[in-house]
Amino acid sequence: MRAAPQPAAETTKGTDQKWWTLVAVSLGTFMLLLDLTVVNVALPQIQSSLHSSFSDLQWVIDAYALTLAALLLTGGSLADLYGRKRLWIIGLVIFTAASALCGAAQTTLMLEISRGVQGVGGAIMFADSLAILGNAFRGKDQGIAFGIWGAITAIAAAVGPIVGGAIVTGLSWRYIFFLNIPIAIVTGAVSLARVRESRNPAARRPDWPGLVLFTAALASLVYALTESDTAGFGAPQVIGTLAGAAVLLAAFVAVEWRNQHAMLDLSLFKVPTFSGGNIAGFAMSAGIFSAFLYLVLYLQDVLHYSPLHLLLLSGAVFVVSGISGRLSTFVPIRFLIGGGLALVGAGMTLMLGLDASSDWTHLIPGLIVSGVGLGFIEPPLASTAIGVVQPQRAGMASGINVTFRQVGISVGIALLGTIFASRLGAFVTANTAGTPLHPQAGAIATAVRNDHINTLFRTLPHSQDGVLAHVLRASYASALNDIILVGAIMTFVAAAACLVLIRKKDFVAQNWDAQDWQGQGGAGGEGWDQGAWQQDGASAGTWPQQGTPAGSWPQGNANGTPAPQGPDGTESWSSQPTG
Repeated sequence: MRAAPQPAAETTKGTDQKWWTLVAVSLGTFMLLLDLTVVNVALPQIQSSLHSSFSDLQWVIDAYALTLAALLLTGGSLADLYGRKRLWIIGLVIFTAASALCGAAQTTLMLEISRGVQGVGGAIMFADSLAILGNAFRGKDQGIAFGIWGAITAIAAAVGPIVGGAIVTGLSWRYIFFLNIPIAIVTGAVSLARVRESRNPAARRPDWPGLVLFTAALASLVYALTESDTAGFGAPQVIGTLAGAAVLLAAFVAVEWRNQHAMLDLSLFKVPTFSGGNIAGFAMSAGIFSAFLYLVLYLQDVLHYSPLHLLLLSGAVFVVSGISGRLSTFVPIRFLIGGGLALVGAGMTLMLGLDASSDWTHLIPGLIVSGVGLGFIEPPLASTAIGVVQPQRAGMASGINVTFRQVGISVGIALLGTIFASRLGAFVTANTAGTPLHPQAGAIATAVRNDHINTLFRTLPHSQDGVLAHVLRASYASALNDIILVGAIMTFVAAAACLVLIRKKDFVAQNWDAQDWQGQGGAGGEGWDQGAWQQDGASAGTWPQQGTPAGSWPQGNANGTPAPQGPDGTESWSSQPTG
């Protein structure tokens, strides 16, 4: 028997090609997630530079998250159809061009539109990321790759305010967008040279009716929640828009249910683990990451600290994420995700109790515990996205997972913003009672919501500066307590759901049918040339010859040992994580 060569598509000089794929996907994902949070700390400077209102600032954030969420499912379908590497590059070009437009924006409207275009490119890349990794890695290497990817996603979301604070302080808010350009250039160069193309030969055309209905439903919901900030939930336009969102969402579900080639395969939600993973992604985004915006504003505008103080959360995420991917090989995933969510909820609970005398040190225990929880969640959550479907459906599965995360951001920021605005007004009124500032309670609450705190101190009598400072700190802290509590409750509920829903038996062995790879062999194609696959230097199995009617790609267990033979007598390998 001849010596078994390594797959041509898996190696390059000195470094496995799959690890270059991880570098490219990680860089791109880091850039995308950074843009979800890095803008938060620049909002005061953007407001001053472009003369923006508070509603404008909310849309600067939501325009990106909204288009990202709305187009993710279609992005996954397009990637399956036309090639994941090809769509990844197209998305990267769109995102980079939009970043340049954001940095050059001269009006708030131009910035909001450019952020929306950023979301289009980001949606294509995001939907592609897990599918590209799932195609490049197998066995225990896949767990490591997902662990690294998950760590990067958590870290990017956590360090966004830190990076943004450093850039805004040292340069200008415009450079938070210009920073994307060199990162994108490196990502594009590595992707073009090292990422291998893959697609689903059985992929169908995009579901355009579903895209229109889903986008309209989500946009209506976010608009209604944002508008309720000022108009209140009882306003006719808010009630009407919420009703419209409900009708559109129902129509979307009906269309998808009857469509054989829907962009959202509702049958996937019959798999409890798939549902649990999406619940986790939504709750994490709607809870801790949405509340993060208000924590940053509290540190900067009320306590006058740098957002660099949030480095504690980032450090905890970094340390724990580094080991969480490996833990998934012997610790049930439901305990990592469910337990991680419980820790995030506990951390948010520890942040409660803020008052007028609180300092940033009050947040330290909660930030650390929340960071540990996030570190446990992210790596295994990535594997639940595509671990319960066959590889051919990885594009849709990963797209759905990231969609739930971005819907969580969009809805979470709008919902928590509405609660915050309502409670802030009530607390300002209560805290100014019996003081000369009471007649100005409404104006004070509006100024705080619109980040016009400095204007308050310039326009109100200086003799009341001490009273005003106390009112601001007490009212902001109390309103922040309320939204942190709401976020903690959502996270605890999601933790309980994940512990029940996520099951080992839902994960599928990632078997590849040779007919899906026929004619696509070679180092640059989707398939594999005939030969033997090796594990730790020893021959461990074979992959099918090009053009053969069937076959399976051998998958390594977490410990690198072969599974029992399948019913057809061929050696069967499994890449299932511990559930």
